[in-house]
Amino acid sequence: MSRTTTIHITRHGQTEWNTLKKFQGHNDSPLTELGVKQAEWLGESLRNTAFDRVYSSSSPRAFRTAEIVAGGRGIPIEACDEFMEINLGIWEGMDQGEAERSYPEQFHNFWKDPEAFRVPDGETFRDVSERAIRKLLQIVAENAGQSILVVTHTVVVKLIMAYFEQRDWKDLWNLPYIHPTCLCKVEVNDDGHAIILHGDISHYREAATES
Repeated sequence: MSRTTTIHITRHGQTEWNTLKKFQGHNDSPLTELGVKQAEWLGESLRNTAFDRVYSSSSPRAFRTAEIVAGGRGIPIEACDEFMEINLGIWEGMDQGEAERSYPEQFHNFWKDPEAFRVPDGETFRDVSERAIRKLLQIVAENAGQSILVVTHTVVVKLIMAYFEQRDWKDLWNLPYIHPTCLCKVEVNDDGHAIILHGDISHYREAATES
């Protein structure tokens, strides 16, 4: 009999650099007051959901979000470099306007042609997809029939969901928008998988804005 493994995937809460439209990548900035609230809203909406395992990107903004969402369950959070955001090399700490002015072709590629995106000292979208999906499939294989929470970042969420949707990368940034602490939920079994939620923000208690 096939056992269903349930994967809950979310992005970290809003950070200070998000509000400044700065690229973070492997760099980090603290959650804002709103970012903490977003994590608390998701945690409250999932309070009756049992998690067997909790995994987080090793970036502090994601790990702090995981701590809040997991709440008082007493489940250790496993930090995973594989779920870190795309390393953006020399773009890290730049705001989007500066990146667009200085690197117009690669800024276009980031949003419109991810397959072609390259910046000095950074990763490609392929690099990120391979490391994140390899880790996710390993987790699923090791935790068959269990309920899993993964806290990660925008590009990683987009690439994982594109894998499950079989979405063409040229359409990677099409809706749904990946708001802070939005929830994706995928059920996996021997027969395949089903996407239950994708970018869900029904737990929000204030209007969503892009960040």
